[in-house]
Amino acid sequence: MTGHILIAHDLRSTADLALRRATQLARQHDAKLTLLHVFDPKLDQAERERIEQQLDRSLTEFAPPGSQLRLCQGKPAEGVLEQVQQSGADLLVLGAHHQRHEFFSGTTLDRIARRCPVPLLLVARDEATPYHKAVAAIDFSLCACTALHEACLLLPGEASIHALHVFEPQKNAASAEAELLTQRALIDQLIHDEALRLPPDSPRLSHEVKVGGILRTLQEYIASQQPQLLVLGSHGRGAFSQALLGSLAQHYLHKAPCDVFVVR
Repeated sequence: MTGHILIAHDLRSTADLALRRATQLARQHDAKLTLLHVFDPKLDQAERERIEQQLDRSLTEFAPPGSQLRLCQGKPAEGVLEQVQQSGADLLVLGAHHQRHEFFSGTTLDRIARRCPVPLLLVARDEATPYHKAVAAIDFSLCACTALHEACLLLPGEASIHALHVFEPQKNAASAEAELLTQRALIDQLIHDEALRLPPDSPRLSHEVKVGGILRTLQEYIASQQPQLLVLGSHGRGAFSQALLGSLAQHYLHKAPCDVFVVR
């Protein structure tokens, strides 16, 4: 259950999009909301006061009554991660950057995603209504299953989540067909077991196995079905995936086609 949402605001316009989504989720879950900004230590007092006034305006305009503003100084990634720990937050919300370059391992977002102890929600779309449609990339790892479970708890009961497993066949056609049948049976059982762990008012859960490359298959699904939320495990290490979902998380954190929910 989401009880405390921490929204890290970096003064960009997309941070206000993230704040609006965090506000919607706080109201949905009756959760506490804290708005965080990490100051550059080199800023003078006048600039700090200007930024604080800007954040106060955003908090007043978008956040529910009783929300808090928290300010600290230091490096952005370290400051955010420290405040996640100190505040006791169970969900971190950030605004997407909409960058066009490939993922750089040294970025602030990378450091936060790799070390964040709670689920991370990256907001890319300006939507304030509750999520109603999500897709989850699923493999046989505990991390992917945990991400699916957390997403089911995050979304409202009237929403739907489609678990998509992508099978990338080997060159041997005969063995590939047998392995596909095996994986379909395993995914059927996995989703059945996960559904039994969910509360009765959870979102509707569906699933399928597709054949192809995982990145292209997932992109095609997102383009055709237009989900509001993409659910990923950040360090999938199943016997079949070999950290596949980790690379997916890296890709989509910087090329988010919709909001992205990442769970370690």
